[in-house]
Amino acid sequence: MSVFEDDAAVRPKPTISDVARHAGVSKGLVSFVFNNRPGVAAQTRERILASAAELGWRPSVKAKSLSTRTSYALGLVIRREPHIIAADPFFPAFMAGVESVLTGAGRVLVLSMVPDARTEQQAYRTLVAENRVDGVFVTDLRQRDRRIGLLQQLRLPAVTIGHPEAAAPFPAVNLDDAAGIVAAVGHLAELGHERIAHVAGDPSMLHSARRAESFTRAMTEAGLDGSRMVSTDFSAAGGAAATRELIAARDQPTAIVYANDPMAIAGLGVLHGAGVGVPADVSVVGFDGIDMGRHLFPALSTIVADPEGWGAAAATTLLTLIAEGRAEDVELAPARLLLRSSTAPPPGHPPPPAPSEPSSHPTTRSRSSHVST
Repeated sequence: MSVFEDDAAVRPKPTISDVARHAGVSKGLVSFVFNNRPGVAAQTRERILASAAELGWRPSVKAKSLSTRTSYALGLVIRREPHIIAADPFFPAFMAGVESVLTGAGRVLVLSMVPDARTEQQAYRTLVAENRVDGVFVTDLRQRDRRIGLLQQLRLPAVTIGHPEAAAPFPAVNLDDAAGIVAAVGHLAELGHERIAHVAGDPSMLHSARRAESFTRAMTEAGLDGSRMVSTDFSAAGGAAATRELIAARDQPTAIVYANDPMAIAGLGVLHGAGVGVPADVSVVGFDGIDMGRHLFPALSTIVADPEGWGAAAATTLLTLIAEGRAEDVELAPARLLLRSSTAPPPGHPPPPAPSEPSSHPTTRSRSSHVST
C-alpha cells in the first residue's frame, strides 16, 4: 500500500465539532474551556481536554485571537544599527530568556528593528493598530524617553528594562549594573592602578550614562582621576577606535574598563596589534560575561549581568501585567565582577598581599578556563 492509500495519511484534521461530539458537549462549551472562561464544571473540563488530546486537536491561534481580541504575542522594538545588534551578546541572550517563558505560555515574540526615532514611534503605533501584540518590552531607556508617554497614550501594557528617568506607570525589571563597575574599579585600584580609563557606550542611553557615572564616582572615591573616558556606540569598531585613542595618549592608561564585552574583545585585538601586553602593560575588564570571553588569550575579566535571566523575569512580569492589570517591579541580583587573567598589577608594581578576609566588593575568580560564567 502506498503512503497515499494509508488511511492515517489522508485522515482529515479534527475540528472543534469532533471534540464536542466526542465529549458529548456543545462547541460553545469546548470554546469556553480553551479560552479559560469560568462556569465549566471541573469534571466536564477534564472530559473536554481528554477528548481534545485523544483526537489530537488544538485550537487555532488565529481563530482564538479573533474571538478574544488577544494576539498571543509580545513585542520588542529595538532602535539600533543592525550590525551593532548582530555583534551585541545582550539581545540574543535577553530574547532567549524571554522565549523560555513565552513558549510555555503559548505566546511568541514579535521583533522589530528600526533605524530612527520616527520609525520607532510608527512601529509601536502599527503594532497596536493591527492588534499584533498584547504588550511590549522597552529596552535601551533614554533621557527624556518619549516612548513612555506614547505607550501610555496607546494603552499598551509594557515592562521597562531598568528604571526610566522619570516616574512611569509600567513595572520595571531592574539589575544594578553600577555595582559591577564599582567592583571593577575597586579591584584595579587594589592592584595598584592609578591611570584607569573607561570606554563608555552611547551617552543618550540611561544604562550607558549610569555606568559612566558609576565609573567616575568610584574613581573619585578611590582618590583617582576619573576623566579618562571615551564614548562610543557600543560597537566593536567603536571599542577598537576608543582603544587606539587611549593608547596614543602621552599618559597611556594602565587599565581599561569597557561598557560591553564586544568592545573589550576588540580592544584586546588593538592592544595585541600595537605590541601592548595584556595584562603586563594594560589590564582589561569587559561587561556582559559572554562565554567567548573565557576562551580568549588572556581570558577576559568581565562584569556578569545575566541577560537571559533578565529576559525571563521581564517576560514573567509582562504576562502578569497583561493577565492581572498590574505587576510589581522586580529587582534582580546586582552585576558581579568575574576575574580571569586579563587583569594584573600595573608595570613595576608588586602584586598586592593576599587579603586575610574576602574582598568587600562582589567578585568571582575563575579557577580555570573551563569554569563556566
